[in-house]
Amino acid sequence: MSGYAVAHLDEIDEISDGRCPSRPVRHHFGITSFGVNAWTGHEAGDRIINEHDEAEENEELYLVQRGRATFVLDGERVDAPAGTLVFARPGVKRTAFAEEPETTIIAVGGTPGEAYEPHGYEVWAPLQPLYESGEYAEAADRGRELIEAHPEYANVNYNVACCESLAGRKAEAIEHLRLAIERTERCRSLAAEDSDFDPIRDEPAFKELVG
Repeated sequence: MSGYAVAHLDEIDEISDGRCPSRPVRHHFGITSFGVNAWTGHEAGDRIINEHDEAEENEELYLVQRGRATFVLDGERVDAPAGTLVFARPGVKRTAFAEEPETTIIAVGGTPGEAYEPHGYEVWAPLQPLYESGEYAEAADRGRELIEAHPEYANVNYNVACCESLAGRKAEAIEHLRLAIERTERCRSLAAEDSDFDPIRDEPAFKELVG
């Protein structure tokens, strides 16, 4: 197996969770030491980066790879032509818009002081619209297929567990939550506060898992 890989950005297919479509660079290359993805605003005025603040963990570095973007960082607008680097610490509310067609931004992120942990967002993203529309059983069924193909991702197991809980599949939800927690303790604390698990919160097996 070769120790390197090469791809043009446009060769990586876009995915979408119903918001801004992205190109899953990290997943494409199988990178496990840091997060990196790319977003393209195909028309001027398109939002490129979903508004978020990474309040809990991540800091992010953005590179405008082509075109021209406007970043909005804690309400302040920043002009960013191609070649501009923008760094945002946790807690800074951020978003970006295309000022020119096909403006592309590459983002690299990680949690200060912690080793990077791939969560599998890129794998789950196409199913997020099913969850958002309340089609929990279908999302769970398709999610189980994803788990078979990508058992290493905690978030896929976790999200399937959420959908199974909401679909009334108690035993399956608890089993997939157990698998998610085995991969990362972060899922235990998430489940403790997640209303998706309210239908199974009183189950003894759930209480044993979450504490």
